Amino acid sequence: MAYTTSTTAPLGAVTVLRVVDFFYSAKEAVASWNDSRRTRKALSVLTDAQLDDIGLTRADIAKI
Repeated sequence: MAYTTSTTAPLGAVTVLRVVDFFYSAKEAVASWNDSRRTRKALSVLTDAQLDDIGLTRADIAKI
């Protein structure tokens, strides 16, 4: 004879998980945005010749 148990999450656990996931995703999005911002800032101070050496143009900086 097989027994099955019906285990449910405590009241509010799913909501707490969703809230935590939301804040984790928001933190990751902000970190990614900040990395891109810092990269664009560093590339914008390079000369056109230096950008050409790494295969980029000024227009490419905005796409990063």
